[in-house]
Amino acid sequence: MADNYDVIVIGSGPGGYIAAIRAAQLGLKTAVVEREHLAGICSNWGCIPTKALLRSAEVLHLAEHAKNYGLKLEGSISPDLKAIVDRSRGIAQRMNGGVGFLMKKNKVDVIWGEAKLTKPGQIVVSKSSKKPMEPQAPLPKNTLGEGTYSAKHIIVATGARPRALPGIEPDGKLIWTYFEAMVPPEMPKSLLVMGSGAIGIEFASFYRTMGVEVTVVEVMPAVMPVEDAEISAFAKKQFEKQGMKIHLEAKVTKVEKGANSVTAHVEMKDGKIEKITADRMISAVGVQGNIENIGLEALGVKTDRGCIVIDGYGKTNVPGIYAIGDVAGPPMLAHKAEHEAVICVEKIAGLPNVHPMDKLKIPGCTYCNPQVASVGLTEAKAKEAGHDIRVGRFPFVANGKAIALGEDQGMVKTIFDKKTGQLLGAHLVGAEVTELIQGFVVAMNLETTEEELMHTIFPHPTISETMKESVLDAYGRALNA
Repeated sequence: MADNYDVIVIGSGPGGYIAAIRAAQLGLKTAVVEREHLAGICSNWGCIPTKALLRSAEVLHLAEHAKNYGLKLEGSISPDLKAIVDRSRGIAQRMNGGVGFLMKKNKVDVIWGEAKLTKPGQIVVSKSSKKPMEPQAPLPKNTLGEGTYSAKHIIVATGARPRALPGIEPDGKLIWTYFEAMVPPEMPKSLLVMGSGAIGIEFASFYRTMGVEVTVVEVMPAVMPVEDAEISAFAKKQFEKQGMKIHLEAKVTKVEKGANSVTAHVEMKDGKIEKITADRMISAVGVQGNIENIGLEALGVKTDRGCIVIDGYGKTNVPGIYAIGDVAGPPMLAHKAEHEAVICVEKIAGLPNVHPMDKLKIPGCTYCNPQVASVGLTEAKAKEAGHDIRVGRFPFVANGKAIALGEDQGMVKTIFDKKTGQLLGAHLVGAEVTELIQGFVVAMNLETTEEELMHTIFPHPTISETMKESVLDAYGRALNA
């Protein structure tokens, strides 16, 4: 048997590699097992490279509207698809290599291959059935291979993969997942996006800015259905102004494939079937945990709806086996996985005052145009929970910095408990709101009241001033609207 470890982490995504680093920091002998790419989906095929694509789209949009800023650009402006994709993949490789460096720096062994739990405290690592996705940075020198490894604590951080609907399975050519959508060999002229969650709407936004005719089909009554209804409705209007076609309360029931196109049969709200033909289709109907073929069933690890069941500290029902990140259930967000990793490892190490995560204080960000960000309860959820509430709103159109930037389409909405002044939720749509939301997250974590927020000085001129004005508005004291 190979050397024993204190902690072995299966998977090196945001949850996995953070768990390994924190364990090593606490003096625990640690290894991480990876079968495909260091840094996981987020850095290689998700969070980071998609933002690189969206940045290219943003620059293109600004160039196309240069005259609005008093600038003349000579000649035509057009996207270079290969260069855009190459830039995105290069950034992914940089992130990939960065995690390799962190493993070496923190003296974490990397075991390359596929891990399977054989009993509590033991895994067998076999040759990976998956070829490392390109580009793959060189593996760190402390990389081990196939064999049997043991550890008192084993953390499962195997992530998730795109969910497929029966009969509408992605084929990699005509029906894409986010993998294919990120590296298109050529730009389609038309695109159908099934699902308007974060993944679907971000790709819809990217391709629309690139000049593609985009149609979004969403089964729920709103785009980005987890968001506050008012924010969702505002965003939908902006998407439609950009030329997106959006069908709500509609579902794809059947897909016919042509030589180089797809025709989706879409059941509309009124029950009628409409046929929509597009060059390509993206299936963005969510993700599911990677729980198969890692030995969970044989050991009796409890799962529910495709995810591993854990307590507030990552513990499963089997002693010595833990789970974190997407495989441990929603919200399936990288920052949730990272925080969950730290909680899990610090509990394993016996640190005092380790608290389970409060999921109501996990922010959500969607990097479409306009951006959307939120934390806490929506207005509807706050009412459902029995709160007597105050609601404040402030539009970007009344903010000097937003006007100067040419980004005056947005708003901030805040929700307070009327009796206590507790900030229950914050919901933003507009330019750079994914950077602003953390101010509200910190406020909620510190149990800040409306009075303390009102007495906080926000710098001028900044878009962040809309945050304070929204708080003031909830109490009838808005100064600039």
